[in-house]
Amino acid sequence: MQSFLILIDTVLSLYMWCIIIAAVMSWLTYGNVINTHNRFVYMIGDFLYRITEPVLRIFRRWIPNLGGIDVSPVVVILLIVLIRNLLREYGSGI
Repeated sequence: MQSFLILIDTVLSLYMWCIIIAAVMSWLTYGNVINTHNRFVYMIGDFLYRITEPVLRIFRRWIPNLGGIDVSPVVVILLIVLIRNLLREYGSGI
């Protein structure tokens, strides 16, 4: 059971980093720092968008628009940190 909890923790950690990288890439794309016409950059951005957007879309429904600032990645990251902490707290008793 401990191995399963470690696997879940690792997957949540990787997903959290994907959300962070997707947010940074969106800022850099908006500021014309990175070129999305480059095929490799486009593939990475598209992959990150496809794996993060379904979860972020759920939270965007409930979070009000804050003048163009999207706080849904912050909410999802905080939720992931909460779940990871709960796994560590209650998983150590197994």
